Amino acid sequence: MICPPKLVPGDTIALVSPAKAIETSHIEFARIFFEKHGFNVLVGSNAANEYRYFSGTDEERAGDLQWAIDHPDVKAIVCNRGGYGAIRLFDTVNWANLLREPKWILGFSDITNFHCLGLKLGIESAHTSMPLNFRENTAESLDSILNVLQGKPNEYNWPVNVSNKTGKTEGNVVGGNLSILYSLLGTPYSPIYDDTILFIEDVGEQVYHLDRMLWAFRFAGVFDRISGLIVGGMTDLKDTATPTGWTVEELILEHTKYRSFPIAFNAPVGHITDNRAFICGRKATLAVTENHISFIQ
Repeated sequence: MICPPKLVPGDTIALVSPAKAIETSHIEFARIFFEKHGFNVLVGSNAANEYRYFSGTDEERAGDLQWAIDHPDVKAIVCNRGGYGAIRLFDTVNWANLLREPKWILGFSDITNFHCLGLKLGIESAHTSMPLNFRENTAESLDSILNVLQGKPNEYNWPVNVSNKTGKTEGNVVGGNLSILYSLLGTPYSPIYDDTILFIEDVGEQVYHLDRMLWAFRFAGVFDRISGLIVGGMTDLKDTATPTGWTVEELILEHTKYRSFPIAFNAPVGHITDNRAFICGRKATLAVTENHISFIQ
């Protein structure tokens, strides 16, 4: 995997909106945050635009992303928010330019699409919080973004869950939003899961749909190939009128039965305030014991 160069004070970050529309105040907050830490900030011309649900037409959003990829001064591209729309840009943007001049792409949720594309290109990218959420994020969440940009390692520990499966493993990290990963199964953009540490998160899903997605992963052989599983925020899940009664832990453990890899629940990643950075495509170590969890990348 190609690691984009680390940033130093004075380097330039571009803020773009490749998916849903976003209010200008969130972009401005992010601009001030990055400038406070010594970076120059450029904002895409359509970043605060609005076209129906999106922050511009497909062509406008792709144009902003292409501008950021091609700009000689831009070292990192921060996506302002997710929602939906990133996948509509796959066939429009000239991604090959990233191979000539690798740059960090940061974001999560719908931006999982770009992380999967980055894995296919062989370029690391960072699953991080986004400007839409910066105001509510913990200091640890925002610090983890800066660590990625500046080439510093991140080490995370979080409270144990009685449903965890103990063990220690090492592998390249892949993952992100479960619904996006599910939607890419069977396509050229689905990650190669062999010997990886998979992390997943989601928001607003029906519990039965979580089960459906896990069945797809199971039938696709994903759980036969990974070396570890990290389960982040499964936020605002909804059950049916006549409830299934399932918990996240129950479903995960059912679908990974007879697998020996470690599983860590309640990780600080996802649609939560403490949403920390995970580098897609980079090796990490996960250790899960009865009273401690450690993730180092």
